[in-house]
Amino acid sequence: MADTWNTDTGEAVYRSRDAVKNLKVKVRIEKVTSTVALSQHLQHEVLSQQNRGAIELETLTSQGQTGDNEEELVVGWQEKLFSQYEMELFQNEAACQTPLDCQYHTEVNALNKAKGRRNKRIFTYTDHDRYTQYLAFHQMQYSNDILTTTKSKPTFLAERMASLTHRRSDRRTVDCSIPKSKIINWEPTEEFVKSSRVVNNAMQTMHIMGDLGPPGRLGVRENECLLITIKTDGIGTIIVKPDFNKGKEPYRIVTEGEKREVWCLTVENVSTALKADEKHREQMMYKDLYVRHKDYLNSLVGQDFEMPPVGVLRYMVNGEIVSAKGFEYDNLYIHFFMELPNNWSSLSSQSLSGVTQICQTKTLGKENVAFFSYPFSFEAFYMCEKESEVPQWPVLYFKVLSVDFWQRYRTEGYGYLLFPAIPGKHIVTCHTWRPLQTGTVSALKRFFIGGSPELEDQSYVRIPGTFKGERLSRFGFHTETTGSVTFNLHCIQQARVFVDATMLKKRRQKFFDQLGGFSQQGAVCTILEAFQRARRRMQEARESLPRDLISATSQLQNESSA
Repeated sequence: MADTWNTDTGEAVYRSRDAVKNLKVKVRIEKVTSTVALSQHLQHEVLSQQNRGAIELETLTSQGQTGDNEEELVVGWQEKLFSQYEMELFQNEAACQTPLDCQYHTEVNALNKAKGRRNKRIFTYTDHDRYTQYLAFHQMQYSNDILTTTKSKPTFLAERMASLTHRRSDRRTVDCSIPKSKIINWEPTEEFVKSSRVVNNAMQTMHIMGDLGPPGRLGVRENECLLITIKTDGIGTIIVKPDFNKGKEPYRIVTEGEKREVWCLTVENVSTALKADEKHREQMMYKDLYVRHKDYLNSLVGQDFEMPPVGVLRYMVNGEIVSAKGFEYDNLYIHFFMELPNNWSSLSSQSLSGVTQICQTKTLGKENVAFFSYPFSFEAFYMCEKESEVPQWPVLYFKVLSVDFWQRYRTEGYGYLLFPAIPGKHIVTCHTWRPLQTGTVSALKRFFIGGSPELEDQSYVRIPGTFKGERLSRFGFHTETTGSVTFNLHCIQQARVFVDATMLKKRRQKFFDQLGGFSQQGAVCTILEAFQRARRRMQEARESLPRDLISATSQLQNESSA
């Protein structure tokens, strides 16, 4: 018979739009003993033999009657069904300690007068019962193949959740004027963990219990067995353990003691299903609700899309400083600022500079990498004044620094990032360098007391904004290549001329012309890229030729030029 039991005793999670108060569960328990199994087998044998008469069948039937050893009941959500123990307990008014106990005392007296108690073995513990917290950590465990009443030591989580309600009532108010000097406890004690690390959820619980004692000894607490646990969060999630049988074989319950009696448990969902017209009405109600909610959100947002003025390009960047690697020292941070060229402007409330957090490096392969993941946003407006002027894009200048335990700062590298002219996602890696002062004294000073040569004007990394000459010479300026910084950029361009989808190409070309020769700049860049590719191919071809042929070709070129 062991193969006929349902061994899947895990919990099942359901989601329902219907209110949980409409949940109805049919529970059936039946005692299965060796005598009953034998009588059922003999009854089957008698029925197969027609000539043996009804006397033996009647005898076996009377022997196999279960009487009080089975019960079937339909239980609703949070429906209170009293056990025999509770019936005897709440009869005495002196045992009532809480208002809920007084209410149960009234209900028990009403049941005794009406003699209308419809349950004997099956009873419930609702979410408000004091036994629900008791069962949270004295709960019977489910094994792989059977349901058993064996009690085990409560887990840490069950113990803390059982006392959660009690601690809430004793919670003290905290004086906000006292500063929190120690936010992180690096060495928490076991008592601190037990008192602080508590999972707080808003689940409502209901336990369906069974009294598996002998027919004449009902109401003994040791014979109580947890049959079903139902939980819900109030937003449509229902957890049932064990799951509904759904046509499968019943579950098996094995009691404690010398007899080791076996009971079978059947759980079915008997909630009233919606009719076709009610279901259609409910769907229409939800559809109307969603439409109203959508209209409400549209009324908050509005129909007009925010647009820049005519002839103005709006440029937005949502960026991230991803990482930095290849630098000499640890504990890096980056200071950056944006420079707006001519004809560019930004909002007065927008900050054009920022500083990242200090980040320790992590060894990744052969490199020491500092992962910042520092987000920043940038918004600027471009308005062209002269059509012949080629526009310049905003530039982000940054400086990488390091700080040690003695708060000594060192400059690790300078770099810049030219914002992309093409909208979309861009991943850019910028290499850095730092000024180098020759000599041993400078290296010792950098190592022992910190500090290093710095740029007075950080825009000197590229072309300084104050430079007005024709040629910028850096001859004699000593530098050292350091590491690199990786940026992740999402660029957006917005203008009124982009709206008309039918004239998109013509108007975009016209708009670029109005902005000062974007098309000319694009053509120049295209020519330079083609030239670089051709030059690279010539160098690769020259390297692949023999040296004698290269020297002969060079001699012929010199003779022809002469």
